[in-house]
Amino acid sequence: MALIDLFLSRAVRKGRLSLTHHDGKVREFGSPEPGYPDVAIRFTDSSVAGQIVRNPALAAGESFMDGRLVVEKGDVRDLVELLTANDKWEAGRANLNPSRLVRAAGAIKHRIDRINMERRSKKNVAHHYDLSGTLYELFLDTDKQYSCAYFTDPKNDLERAQRDKKAHIAAKLAIEPGMKVLDIGCGWGGMALYLHQKCGAEVLGVTLSEEQLKVARARAEALGVSDKVKFELIDYRRVEGQFDRIVSVGMFEHVGPPQYRTFFRKCRDLLTEDGVMLLHTIGRLNGPGVTDDWTTKYIFPGGYNPALSEIVRAQEGLRMFLTDVEVLRCHYGWTLDIWYDRTVAAKDRIVELYDERFYRMWLFYLAGAGAAFRNGGLCNYQVQLTRGRLSVPVTRDYMFEGERALRD
Repeated sequence: MALIDLFLSRAVRKGRLSLTHHDGKVREFGSPEPGYPDVAIRFTDSSVAGQIVRNPALAAGESFMDGRLVVEKGDVRDLVELLTANDKWEAGRANLNPSRLVRAAGAIKHRIDRINMERRSKKNVAHHYDLSGTLYELFLDTDKQYSCAYFTDPKNDLERAQRDKKAHIAAKLAIEPGMKVLDIGCGWGGMALYLHQKCGAEVLGVTLSEEQLKVARARAEALGVSDKVKFELIDYRRVEGQFDRIVSVGMFEHVGPPQYRTFFRKCRDLLTEDGVMLLHTIGRLNGPGVTDDWTTKYIFPGGYNPALSEIVRAQEGLRMFLTDVEVLRCHYGWTLDIWYDRTVAAKDRIVELYDERFYRMWLFYLAGAGAAFRNGGLCNYQVQLTRGRLSVPVTRDYMFEGERALRD
């Protein structure tokens, strides 16, 4: 039996996978099971199998991108779902994990690659966020919220879920009119504009993406609020002043563990004595780990999703109060499924913007990310920190009341 066949026989037990090798030989794995996909794939050359066995995380994605791994029944999301649903995080299976030596070597390289000093941080951001604005318009909501939505009802559409996400975060910030707010990693400006429009805050949004900066400034200008909502191309480490509130959504994933202490120390220094900050980040349910090779190479160079222990440890000793932690388990999976469906619907436009290989890369990214939240060890954390013991009420009622008032 070929090594890839042995690998797949262990990986697929529920659901069915049919593999056609490059020489025409067909192998079947698993058995039909309600709720598990039925998928057929084909390898177009003899090198695919060996590459996947040696480095599944990198080679599977590259083979799909290059058209050497072809999904003939179902789609790549079905394939990823089949494999991850058979190896759910909560099941704790270990037989498919790499060896200790491979993990140790990968961990060393991972830590070195995530020493995100300022010059590298800007380069890493540009790799992903300075892609064509048209690409993001094709799969995001109209406000271009490129982060986990908040589904008060799983049946809600993306527009509603992203509005509810902004209300959920704003309520935790307990903003009063006239407060000064810093938005670290402001994206295309949607959160900053929302906090001004809904809460009456004066907001400074900072980003390292030149493309996002252009859009954010144009939006503020179009709304006539450029004097109240300002955007700057600046690293968070260079921000000066005092802010009543700090919000950071989907940016901490790019900070890198060696800089976590720097990040929280800077936030503490920027907050007023009664200041409050809300950190929204993808996180891992296990302890500290590494980012897979494919994601690092093609999607988020320098990116890393922190364990909760890493977040908590980084702020310890800075005399900030850890006042609230919320774990969002399923919301990003639902968000990514919608992004995936919209990407498929926009295939022709994306291929026209880039090419077929880029389109397949983007599909693989969204499919893999979605599965990581449905079956793997990823979640979202919302962490609230304050400078003062009584900066926010001592019960959570104010969050619920504020969120209800903010919702459309």
